[in-house]
Amino acid sequence: MSATVLSMRDEVMAWYATHARDLPWRTPERTPWGVLVSEVMLQQTPVSRVEPVWYSWMQRWPEPADLAGEEPGTAIRAWGRLGYPRRALRLHAAAGAIVDRHGGRVPSAHADLLALPGVGSYTAAAVATFAFGQRHVVLDTNVRRVLARAASGQQFPARTTTAAEYRLTDGLLPTDDSAPTWSVAVMELGALVCTARNPRCDECPIAGSCAWRLAGAPPHDGPPRRGQAWEGTDRQVRGRLMAVLRGTDHPVPKHQLDAVWPAAVQRERALDGLVSDGLVEPLDDELYRLPGV
Repeated sequence: MSATVLSMRDEVMAWYATHARDLPWRTPERTPWGVLVSEVMLQQTPVSRVEPVWYSWMQRWPEPADLAGEEPGTAIRAWGRLGYPRRALRLHAAAGAIVDRHGGRVPSAHADLLALPGVGSYTAAAVATFAFGQRHVVLDTNVRRVLARAASGQQFPARTTTAAEYRLTDGLLPTDDSAPTWSVAVMELGALVCTARNPRCDECPIAGSCAWRLAGAPPHDGPPRRGQAWEGTDRQVRGRLMAVLRGTDHPVPKHQLDAVWPAAVQRERALDGLVSDGLVEPLDDELYRLPGV
């Protein structure tokens, strides 16, 4: 690891000390459960949309046992419009497992976190790091983009995480108790300054040593990077169906769901997918509801 790359670590951490956002899952009063909830909610969803829903969830279900005692459909309804509502089911299942396997307390061991339903390698590492102060490689999209530019001279990282990225991130990770601070600091830099579009290089603490800038900011030369479409997709149809089901405490007749989208084949495919994913429960007489509600 070069001295230049290592110096970036100190500069990013100094920047973070004065520019970090005041987020509830970062306060000293945070709980491991609050961190887990935030990490699941923040997947593919911006902070501005997550924060009010996170507050609502934590007031309603401050401990895993509180959520585990509810029906899955209640969690889906409380998820609101965050998108990707399967995450609500995963959190509900994780809460149940925490109660059954760990006495209602979020486990601190990385292996135990990884064994929870719906918790993948990133989430397990993030919770172990940010809730329990452990040293783990936390590689999200923001971190990968910062390191691709600053250390590798590329505008964007590869589509999937590489062994080289992991080694680089692990080499930058402090060996003392500042490791969690570094992990969140580089993540924050990517979220606020080293953004995917229109990076604010004039505000970046490591702009002077960024390999991508020093190379003249060459454009991405890999496969085209396309944003996720929404209009006319099955995701949009699913969202409309879920909005109807979340809006009532009673089973919804099929004709009400049919009214949300004119293309019957696509609408039926979306509804079948929701049923298959466990997000919607079909009843007799062509009635549908959120599971268990």
